[in-house]
Amino acid sequence: MFNALLKKLRIDVNKNSKLSFYLRGLYILYTPKSLYIKDLEKDYSQLDTKKKEAIDKRVSYYNKCSHPFVLPKETKTIFEFIKTEKKKTYFFDLLEYLKYFPYHLQIAYLFGDIREVPEIPTIVKSRPISQENANAVLLKLNKVRHFIFVEDTIPFQEKENLLVWRGKVHQKHRIRFFEKHFNNPLCNIGMVNENHLPKEWKKGKLSLKEQLHYKFILAIEGNDVASNLKWVLSSNSLAVMPKPKYETWFMEGKLEAGVHYVEIKEDFSNLDEQLHYYMQHPQEAQKILENAHQYVAQFQNKKEEDIISFLVLKKYFSLQKS
Repeated sequence: MFNALLKKLRIDVNKNSKLSFYLRGLYILYTPKSLYIKDLEKDYSQLDTKKKEAIDKRVSYYNKCSHPFVLPKETKTIFEFIKTEKKKTYFFDLLEYLKYFPYHLQIAYLFGDIREVPEIPTIVKSRPISQENANAVLLKLNKVRHFIFVEDTIPFQEKENLLVWRGKVHQKHRIRFFEKHFNNPLCNIGMVNENHLPKEWKKGKLSLKEQLHYKFILAIEGNDVASNLKWVLSSNSLAVMPKPKYETWFMEGKLEAGVHYVEIKEDFSNLDEQLHYYMQHPQEAQKILENAHQYVAQFQNKKEEDIISFLVLKKYFSLQKS
């Protein structure tokens, strides 16, 4: 019924349309549990052993909690969350899986770009990459913005020998990159926001399709992760970035330099060296692209993503003590 409605509205469900996202969110919100809930545990039980092991590893990675915990009395219940929280992207992404659980259960959550580990087990979109981040329980939040993948038909060797990037520049590390490389002949980079920074840095926006004409795309972290990293790794262009400091559902902490992306130093001093290397070694570049595509593939099965999301929350609630 819902997909038929989208068809009538001529909404492409394969694209991250905000209109279709909110329509689906409202559908989930107002559909009775009995009509909405799928048997995800049954779906999980029917998977083969290898697939179950892969799913279990991801669940353990997202939810590292290992001991029972008690949330503060003032923590919202699922019922209170549904009644009081603003109906925006984070709300609908979390609601999609909260509906599987009893509404009296408590849920601690933080929306937005989270860069610190909470004091209590909390559902978040992002967290620092660390061995001590168990209280930051990752869920696939704000996916309409972050989880975009592309179909790139341009082979790597047919692309321009340049690094491209467009985005907002106000964080110190992005400013440092522009100070060092804005005039670099190997770069086509531009700032799209208004601020006190040099006016020559301001350039017109480039669409994703336009950026795919370049061999290298900068994936530089912003407030937390680099929001373009998902679609860059799904393309035939190489992602170029320093070692990530933050991670989301995309498990940026599991990405390997020289395997999934081209790593540059924190001070950006070896950018030219790295770009020239992969221009001169296209076979190595192609191997990185193949690894990146294989990595991305694990996030593109909707049924498995549903199962993992459900199991992350199931573990969260099973450890919660009243």
